[in-house]
Amino acid sequence: MSQVISNVEYSILRELGTDVDCLHDTVGSYIKDAQSSNRLDLVKMWQTIKQDRQKHAKTLREALEKEIHE
Repeated sequence: MSQVISNVEYSILRELGTDVDCLHDTVGSYIKDAQSSNRLDLVKMWQTIKQDRQKHAKTLREALEKEIHE
């Protein structure tokens, strides 16, 4: 039985999923919590983490597209 996706594709998908889940479910609520607590330092920290995750997700998406089209 042949693989549906390669191990490389699977690894990229797993990490992309982790970043996307964090962006959509976790970081947004952490930012809201920090805002509710009037902790601008933490808001800034979480926004930086969000930007980093967005960059990672973009890099992973590009890598996956490259894998699929090769």
